[in-house]
Amino acid sequence: MKLSKDKYLNARDFILTNARMIERRLFEFHFANGDKNGVFHAIYAYRNPDGGFGHGLEPDTASPESQPLFSIMALETLDEVGCLTKEIILKDFMPYFENITTEKGGVPWMLRPKSDYPCEGHFKTVKEWAALSTTAPLLGILEKYEIDIPWMKKAEEFVWSEFERIQDKHVFCYLCVPRWLTFLTNTRSKEKANKKISNLKKWISADGVICNDKSDDGWGLYGKPNSLNYANSSESILYSMFNKETIESDLQTLIEKQKEDGRWDTWYGISEGTKLEWAGIQTLWVLKTLKNYNKIEK
Repeated sequence: MKLSKDKYLNARDFILTNARMIERRLFEFHFANGDKNGVFHAIYAYRNPDGGFGHGLEPDTASPESQPLFSIMALETLDEVGCLTKEIILKDFMPYFENITTEKGGVPWMLRPKSDYPCEGHFKTVKEWAALSTTAPLLGILEKYEIDIPWMKKAEEFVWSEFERIQDKHVFCYLCVPRWLTFLTNTRSKEKANKKISNLKKWISADGVICNDKSDDGWGLYGKPNSLNYANSSESILYSMFNKETIESDLQTLIEKQKEDGRWDTWYGISEGTKLEWAGIQTLWVLKTLKNYNKIEK
């Protein structure tokens, strides 16, 4: 089963008429031979004078304040389209990250907002602790681009100690695990990384992690992952832990969950506008996943 051409065009139209500029430029890059520089400029529109990225780069907040997570998202997006370079990382990103690094050597996930801009409740109570979900992908990108700076030594010590501390916690998070893998696939400590990847596979395979209820509206969203959240292509390092039947079944269910207006929906959003933004993000992710598995009719 493939996504029909008409339904693909319906999804395209939803993105182009409802999604943010970032998703529209990413769609053009992945599906219409778009210029990667369009993505670059869309991302940099969210950059602040302190070098961090804010302005609701994740739509759960309207605050312009720089956030570590948003800055990681900016890095990931630039890497995705081939816009990232050593110079950009060292000049435009690392001064901000070094400035917010904690005594433990890690980067916080979020900083508590100082403004009264609208945001989801979890932003207001965030613990400003060093986090694996931000420090690990940052280190992974530094390793990928063969960067070696003093900051990395203590940060790597933090990452390995945090892996040992949390064990199987957060493996349900469809964003945390891929960010861990950015580090684990690029670190020079291959023996330790392979052991951790093996553990990850065991933890994800445990009962209760994968959501098997495909009628659940939250299937494939935060806390209720499916196989495609961990293996959105056959090139994924976690692909081998799922059999072909599971992947094919989840791809079929994903196709079936498209809404009449072309979107794939989420339950995220603090307003009708941000719900559309989240739907644009989700719809683009689905299309990229279906493309990776050759499940879109041409």
